[in-house]
Order: sequence, then structure tokens, then C-alpha cells
Amino acid sequence: MEDAHFNMLLEMPQVPFLMRPARPLTDEELERFCERQEVLHIEKEPNGDLDVRLIGGTTAGAVGGDVLCELYGWSKGSQTGRVLSNVGYFLADGSMRGPRISWIPEALWTEHKSRAEDGFIYGVPAFVVEVVSFQRTRGEWRSRMEMWIRNGVELAWLVDPFRKTVEIYRPGQAMEEQVGHSAVYGEGPVGGFVLELGKVWG
Repeated sequence: MEDAHFNMLLEMPQVPFLMRPARPLTDEELERFCERQEVLHIEKEPNGDLDVRLIGGTTAGAVGGDVLCELYGWSKGSQTGRVLSNVGYFLADGSMRGPRISWIPEALWTEHKSRAEDGFIYGVPAFVVEVVSFQRTRGEWRSRMEMWIRNGVELAWLVDPFRKTVEIYRPGQAMEEQVGHSAVYGEGPVGGFVLELGKVWG
């Protein structure tokens, strides 16, 4: 039987907000809790706090959909991994994070499928794409991208549909901001992927 605190109703304070359960949720409880929220994006901080935010806006959703389709098309052709959208990952720092778009190698996908039950992935994506929306400030978005790299992501892009820029994050290197480019080119785990920005900016 689930604890009473697990069945709490969220009386919405100003979003975003941090929520601290009476005790840290287990991985399975966190998965079930997230499944019950239809309009909220929930992540777990390394200390167990829950970071609760509204889902992104329409512009970010449209741009994210375009990027997702382009990456999916490339990935199907390469047959080296899987493209996932809004999937949770249990990371090495103890947090659970859900990027807008991620790509994982086939080996991690096979490992996940071997679990008795579906749920969030234990591991880190090789490639992450986030799309700027009202969910976070610019500084928060950049901190988020650095978080992905610290946890083992090999390549991360922050796509900003409002400024029409792409920020590229790589381990051990300074962030590279691309302004006015017609395309952005994948490397490392997604070498060969080309995102035509004219399609994305629309």
C-alpha cells in the first residue's frame, strides 16, 4: 500500500517550485508519480527534492517536433541507436532528468528492454537536445546543459527558436554558440546527422 504522502494532490503554487516529500521517493514511486501528472514536467534533484514545472510552450513544442523528426530520420538510416522524447533518466549524480529529445546507443536500449517493467532509463543518453521555452531563464538553461555534460552526455545542443541560435556543449570544451548558420552538424555519437535550420526556424 502506498504512503499517504505519495498520493498527495498538487495544489498549484506558483510554478516552478521545489517540493520535498516526507521521505525520498523510490525510483518506482517516482515513475508512478510522474505518470499521474498530465500538465507538469517533474524531475528529481540529487538531494531528492522534486523540481516541478509546467510543460513547455507551443513554439518550443513545434521546434522540438521538427528536430525530433529530422533526428529520427537520420537514426533510422544509421541503425546505431534510438531517438527518445521526454523520457526520464536516472543519472550518476542521483537525479532523474527528462530532456526534450535524446539519442541512446542500441546497447543501452537493449539493456533497458531487458527490465521486467518499463520505466525510466538507468543510464545517460549520448546526445541531448533541449529547446528554449518559458520553463527556465537563459542562465538556468545553460546550467542545465552543463549538468548533462557533467553526467556523461557526449554532445548536447540548446536550440533557441526565439534568438535563432544553437549552443553546442561538449565535454572539456567551452560552449560554442552558432548564430546565423544554415545548419548544425552532429559529431561523435551522432556523426553524420545534419539539422537544416531553415526547416526548424520555419
